[in-house]
Amino acid sequence: FEPTVLVGVGRDAKPFREETFGPIAPIMTFKTEAEAVEIANDTTAGLAAYVYTRDLNRAFRLSEALDYGMVGVNEGVISSDVAPFGGMKESGLGREGSRWGMEEYTELKYVCLGIGKPIEGLPALG
Repeated sequence: FEPTVLVGVGRDAKPFREETFGPIAPIMTFKTEAEAVEIANDTTAGLAAYVYTRDLNRAFRLSEALDYGMVGVNEGVISSDVAPFGGMKESGLGREGSRWGMEEYTELKYVCLGIGKPIEGLPALG
């Protein structure tokens, strides 16, 4: 279907309750920045969010506050082969692409070597 802008929709409308993969832009009004964040985070989805502002402090503040795996600031096309792709909440765990995508296929191991310390009952090394 054609790209569609929805106005006058409430928080219970499907586009705010589901992760819609289609050309839909639901518009909702808010009075404060905190209210906007609360509305945006009130969903089980968390793949991508978008912020449009001229205020750099607001851009960083909102990017931090939004519970989404990816945030586009003044940019609608945020996917890139060098950027980690993935969401939060029911939008998935882990990341694809970039160097972080390989971490899903690795096992982390910590080894602490006490080199030079004598071990009781064993001959000293060296």
